[in-house]
Amino acid sequence: MNATPSAVIDRVKRNLVGLRMPRALEILDVTLRGIERGETTALDALDILLTEELTLRENRRVRMALQMARLSAVKTLAGFDFAFQPSLDKSRVMALAELQFIDRAEAVHLIGPPGTGKTHLSLALGVEAVKAGRSVYFASLADIIATLARAEREGTLREKIRYFCRFSLLIVDEIGYLPVTPGGGNLFFQLVNARYEKGAMILTSNRGFAEWGEIFGDPVVATALLDRLLHHAIVFQIEGSSYRLREHADLLPEHVRMKASIQPAPIPPTLRRRGRPPKSGGADRDIG
Repeated sequence: MNATPSAVIDRVKRNLVGLRMPRALEILDVTLRGIERGETTALDALDILLTEELTLRENRRVRMALQMARLSAVKTLAGFDFAFQPSLDKSRVMALAELQFIDRAEAVHLIGPPGTGKTHLSLALGVEAVKAGRSVYFASLADIIATLARAEREGTLREKIRYFCRFSLLIVDEIGYLPVTPGGGNLFFQLVNARYEKGAMILTSNRGFAEWGEIFGDPVVATALLDRLLHHAIVFQIEGSSYRLREHADLLPEHVRMKASIQPAPIPPTLRRRGRPPKSGGADRDIG
């Protein structure tokens, strides 16, 4: 004897609970009413239930991955005001969202004065990578060096470097904002060297490459870093004013406004890699 429709529905609900499909369970009744009214076929109803459940799981996966990536905020490329930064070639930035630079283990450099959107772009690209199922880790240079220094003191430096190398994309923010502690440049070099041609990186800095010797307190270490970070590299040099100050620019003293629009030093010729000629597009350039 066939079970009554209500008994079948109850069994379906129990099965959805057992299969841990809360979204399908939540919309089951309204979906069945659509079938009763002739608005939805049985096949369409099945498709709706599975699609809604899969969407819920994917959203949950992305949320957890964003937390693990330590992305400080969820930014998007759609939310970036390219009109305010005309030095950026929008098409080249949007091309990065295809994530081929991750497959090629390239380093993307975002260089410009404070407040010009470097962190926004790095976060937005990190979000795109997470959505595509890539593993991402975001941290400031100071935090990374502090983590490596602590691991060195505890005798676990090799394991910590291996941990950072597990991520498909490592985002290093705020290079040049804080002084690097003694020995920090060497620790960071070990990480960069371990990821060289194996894992992609995005690096943001308010200082030009010619100043990296000063940033890391050691020109030899800075040259070794740039030797690896400028090979297979994509460089965006942002020339513009601060987003954060634009609404209050009239209230700022002239010397502060001038300082906010200082352009970073250009790439010194001795650090340029031979390779493809620069593409057109303002100050942005490809290297290697």
